[in-house]
Amino acid sequence: MNIFLKEMKSHRKSLIFWSIGMFLMVASGMVKYESLASSGQPMNDMLAGMPKSMLAVLGIGDFDISTATGYYGLLFIYLLLMATIHAAMLGATIIAKEERDKTSEFLFVKPVSRNRVITAKLLSAFLNILLLNLVTFVSSVGLVGKFSNGEVVTKDIAITMVGMFILQLLFMVIGSSLAAIKKKSESAASLATGVLLLTYVISVAIDLNENIESLKYLTPFKYFEAKNVMFGGGFEFIFVLLSCVLIAVLTLATFLFYKKRDLNV
Repeated sequence: MNIFLKEMKSHRKSLIFWSIGMFLMVASGMVKYESLASSGQPMNDMLAGMPKSMLAVLGIGDFDISTATGYYGLLFIYLLLMATIHAAMLGATIIAKEERDKTSEFLFVKPVSRNRVITAKLLSAFLNILLLNLVTFVSSVGLVGKFSNGEVVTKDIAITMVGMFILQLLFMVIGSSLAAIKKKSESAASLATGVLLLTYVISVAIDLNENIESLKYLTPFKYFEAKNVMFGGGFEFIFVLLSCVLIAVLTLATFLFYKKRDLNV
């Protein structure tokens, strides 16, 4: 419990800054929506004239952006990128920080097993990403609802937040497993972020070329797209199952590899 509380305290400021960032992202997006909606120009017509490649790069799917929920679906990919980058970096740094800060010897001479240390750290990371997800959910419901003109938004936003949380967990354990496996764990955060960006680029490439759609199983950004979960009937079982299997395997890898590694003290 002391390790858990220490980790929560050490990441408190970071969580506050990320939460403010998520709130501002939602707020700026909905202010932009209000500005476009009040301009009198048909919003969907503006997208119709844009090249498909640009729409794919910007993460703009087949949304009816004349509605608040449709515009939020367009905004969601940017919220997802922010949340998963936070999760990947957190998962890596929360494991690697003892070696980075040269505190491994101080921590592991205490009568506590490595498994208990990792459990406390992962629980702290879990709570951090859950709180960030909840802040994003509350901000989204409040701000999107303000501009929705009576449109019910809570259910649509809630289902995207569930998908976001699953991906946050996935990238968190990608970061933690890389930190446990690599000899130089300090570089795990940058490597985890690189994996994240690579999978995002693959998702954009799939949008640009339908012939490589089979690659969607390699990129988590295709698992819970807003256009599918909000307007396409919810989650696909295969993607939920695949996510759960990956989370379980990578969590196990974190414990196994960290338990065996030689720590740099």
